[in-house]
Amino acid sequence: MRDLVCDTRGRPQWSRACFLGKDSLRHALSPPFCMLTTGLHGRMSDETKEEIMQRFRRGTLGALVTTSVIEVGIDVPRATLMVIEQAERFGLSQLHQLRGRISRGSVAGECYLFSNAHTPEAEQRLALFCRIQDGFQLAEEDARLRGIGEFFGTRQHGPGELRIADGLADVDLLVQAREDAQTLVREDPALRQAEHHLVRREVLRRYGARLHLAQIG
Repeated sequence: MRDLVCDTRGRPQWSRACFLGKDSLRHALSPPFCMLTTGLHGRMSDETKEEIMQRFRRGTLGALVTTSVIEVGIDVPRATLMVIEQAERFGLSQLHQLRGRISRGSVAGECYLFSNAHTPEAEQRLALFCRIQDGFQLAEEDARLRGIGEFFGTRQHGPGELRIADGLADVDLLVQAREDAQTLVREDPALRQAEHHLVRREVLRRYGARLHLAQIG
């Protein structure tokens, strides 16, 4: 295992040796300290998840062992330490969202990544994560390394759907296209006007079976 240690101030350090974080975590999950630790995952009921989070906010729970269900919507100012296992499995944007769950108060926090990364690309992504704090810049780097995926679909990485334009290099063009599209939707939301018939037909041909995905979230 190769470990990457990085704090919220963006100081990365690669290390092949065990560091205190591992032993401390193992210690925290052993009796009697496990009495202050609990698990949290997405298959729990909303009531159970909320009860656990309230205990964590009050401090009666000292640590959470959780899935990425905490990626968004969690605000616990007293949370200052995060450990992410198998960090190479996450995209940069998701890692950034997870990191954002700590250091929400006045005390600086630390984020520890445990990784089995064996490829230069994976190591590069994790190093970028430690160096860059801006979420938009991380998203761009993630798209550059892993591909932008589908506009309407579930594939979040890999080759994009644009045949000519470059989603990263042609930002100005994409911004203009977005503004034009918003104007079109405001004037003719269902694309029923005669001059928009061909646009409607092409949108339905390409994305008709997946347009409902745009309403998720």
